[in-house]
Amino acid sequence: MFKFNSRFVFSLLFPLLIINDSALAQLSDTAIWTSTVQLDYKSTSNITYLKANNVQLKLDVYAPRNAEEPVPTLIYFHGGGWIGGAKENRVLHLLPYLEMGWAVVNVQYRLANISPAPAAVEDCLCALRWVIRNADQYSFDPNKLVVSGDSAGGHLALTTGMLPASAGLDRQCPGKEELKVAAIVNWYGITDVGDLLEGENIKSYAVQWMESTTDRMKIAERVSPLNYVRSDLPPIITIHGDADTLVPYSHAVQLHQALERAKVPNELITVPGGGHGGFTRNEMVDIYDTIQKFLNIHLDIGKN
Repeated sequence: MFKFNSRFVFSLLFPLLIINDSALAQLSDTAIWTSTVQLDYKSTSNITYLKANNVQLKLDVYAPRNAEEPVPTLIYFHGGGWIGGAKENRVLHLLPYLEMGWAVVNVQYRLANISPAPAAVEDCLCALRWVIRNADQYSFDPNKLVVSGDSAGGHLALTTGMLPASAGLDRQCPGKEELKVAAIVNWYGITDVGDLLEGENIKSYAVQWMESTTDRMKIAERVSPLNYVRSDLPPIITIHGDADTLVPYSHAVQLHQALERAKVPNELITVPGGGHGGFTRNEMVDIYDTIQKFLNIHLDIGKN
């Protein structure tokens, strides 16, 4: 398994199709890894995992070509306030996990213009079920699945990893599989949706996702991670800037405090003065190092 190289995350990486020995000698470790990764991984794009509202929802799989045993797998949900964004815009977020030798699944879900809440939550649970059902084909380790995402994607990672079957939000794709993950990596995700629908923290993207339904606060409660904190949750690590103006930092603090009370293994990485992402290079180096240590401990991996 690869050892995480912090420099790698911050390089603009492009496949190098033809490289001779003399060129390799002049490349950094990061560039050499980039030039050979296409030989180690098979990329399969736009696999349909669900059809809803007459829309075929897609995901991309990056899987090791010659894995001798199942590998840890990241499932990533893009941000965009549930109203925008695309999985293709988050490819660079996946690279650190590929360098560690993981498989990665990059997920599309229904946005508000297709279907309002709770559609996106339903879709992401179905994506998790697809990963579990197809674990053998792509060498996913079903016991080491990690969900992650940024902003609205962080919220969806939290709901995917925290919602119990009793929430009834997996009915778009019924099955007998237990929808269980090993850890959650939450990048400044929303934890209290109702907080964004009215009052001082009101956000237009949240209002648009909920539309003007009479029961929107009930739906907001149903899809708010804070309402599902309990002792049997997987380990959760949250990254959030304390000057974020799009998702209040208080969401991260409240989640952290609730997880502490429930004795759920968790960590809150606070970026002082940090906004809604856009952290500095040094901050990102430290964040990814901390994430890897957190996952190594709680998933018992990466010790080689």
